[in-house]
Amino acid sequence: MRKFFGKAVIISSLFVFALTGCSSKKNDEKTTASETEAVTEAVTEEVTEETTEENASDSDASGKVADSSEMTTVDEVVEEGMVPVTADMIKDGEYDVVVSSSSTMFNIESCKLTVADGKMTAVMTMGGKGYLYIYPGTGEEAVEADEADYIPFVEDEDGAHTFEISVDALDEGVPCAAFSKKKEKWYDRTILFRADSLPMDAYKDGVFTTAKSLGLEDGTYTAEVTMTGGSGRAIIDSPATIVVSNGECTASIVWSSPNYDYMIVNDEKYLPVNTEGNSVFEIPLTMFDRNMTVIADTVAMSEPYEIEYKFNFDSSTIEKIEE
Repeated sequence: MRKFFGKAVIISSLFVFALTGCSSKKNDEKTTASETEAVTEAVTEEVTEETTEENASDSDASGKVADSSEMTTVDEVVEEGMVPVTADMIKDGEYDVVVSSSSTMFNIESCKLTVADGKMTAVMTMGGKGYLYIYPGTGEEAVEADEADYIPFVEDEDGAHTFEISVDALDEGVPCAAFSKKKEKWYDRTILFRADSLPMDAYKDGVFTTAKSLGLEDGTYTAEVTMTGGSGRAIIDSPATIVVSNGECTASIVWSSPNYDYMIVNDEKYLPVNTEGNSVFEIPLTMFDRNMTVIADTVAMSEPYEIEYKFNFDSSTIEKIEE
């Protein structure tokens, strides 16, 4: 709108100039209607051509970015309570990291995270070969960007497509446009590199609140714990009992159902410690005050089903049980 207004002003100015210029001719020669029309027509034609080109450019750009009707269900990858984890909080090294994607069509099968000299990069191995490029930004930004800024796929030794991307922080949503080979359009995605998928010894001391950082002596404690995930029907007892032994922390998880037959924490499977009543598990408690991802398998349905939950133990509620 501002561009159109500006060009309208130019037309008006030239029109006035034509009138005043012609009025200064010798012998008070009058400006003819044909002269005025010629000036106006010439300027209008130029403005119309420029406006048409701009509209065509805008239409061309929008046609290269998939709209919501062309997208599958968009999942929210950033979870409540997540706090970004930057490179200065992680020891230098290479780590396997889980990447959440806002679209099942942009499936990252595996990912290798490299931390070095205060920076992080990730090589994502895709579950398919449908994308030719990715761009660290939105689809609209990708259309306007120089092609040299696109990140092309690289085939690994198994023929899978991989993309290497810089990572500012874990547990933070990253806009990532992906160019579809079939549709020849950019699709807006959001990806998130999960901090809880790294081993605890990957982090520098003091990054997370742990039994060690809290100075907890060997003994038995209780702490409030919240749980999110699943259907919302299952609950766990809170406060939970916590045992600290030789600096290692174990939490006793008591479910509201007897139908959980195992839990998975940090890729390790744990079986119930009881045979009667509601399911009880003793699992490692690696950190307080942050979401801790666990998987629990239930047999309450027609077939066993693994469900992902988040536990968050509140360090401010820790109380020691005097023996």
